[in-house]
Amino acid sequence: MDTAFFILSKLIGLALQIETWLVIGMVVSLIAGRFACPRLARWSGGTTLAALLAVGIFPIGEILLRPLEAEFLPRAAPAHIDGIVVLGGVEDQKATAVWGEPQLNEAAERLTAAAALAIAHPEARLVFSGGSGRLRNTVLGQPEIPSVAVDFFVSLGIDPGRITWEDQSRNTAENARFSYEVATPASGETWVLVTSAFHMGRALASFEAAGWDDIIPHPVDYRTGSFSDGIGWNLSGNLEILNIAIKEWVGRLAYRLLGR
Repeated sequence: MDTAFFILSKLIGLALQIETWLVIGMVVSLIAGRFACPRLARWSGGTTLAALLAVGIFPIGEILLRPLEAEFLPRAAPAHIDGIVVLGGVEDQKATAVWGEPQLNEAAERLTAAAALAIAHPEARLVFSGGSGRLRNTVLGQPEIPSVAVDFFVSLGIDPGRITWEDQSRNTAENARFSYEVATPASGETWVLVTSAFHMGRALASFEAAGWDDIIPHPVDYRTGSFSDGIGWNLSGNLEILNIAIKEWVGRLAYRLLGR
């Protein structure tokens, strides 16, 4: 059931990406032109061009992403912490495998914030939750995953004995369930969850469903800014934010309906 849900979610995620629909629009225009359907070709081409210009110029994704981030404002950490859970999705596994040293992506603040908490609270355990979320690895078999996060933490002087790497999870629901299994938090312990602010709402719901009581959110990696400052040509950046926002809203709805 978990694997079927994972595969279906990846396929739906691919279908929801804006660039998928831009390509479909261009293909429809070409086919319509080839088979002498000028009205359809003009409509499809014009709609695709308008959408491309709108996404390229205006940070539309920020409008959708901001409410998710605004739910969880930056906050000070508790005075005492027994454990820290940081969610994956921060490693560039392909580049790490090629170049032989840890490579991070845009969500690197998840690791830097977790490391800062671990250094400030040397009594706290540190759980990094993240396996391979790539569809091809589920279908063709899981390869060895580079220990990017663990290497990063150790390079900052954090004792490896404090670190637990949960490397089997492929999505947020599995992050929560498998982290709970490896951490086995005792009643009354204070645990902190570190992930991107836009993802925190879905993550918290999954962790509570998995049995974590009163885990404290520590949001990082805010992606939105002033809408007016974002106006200008930035197709790749705007596409990324818009895709993240759509994925998170749809994911939140799906997880809520399925009790994940």
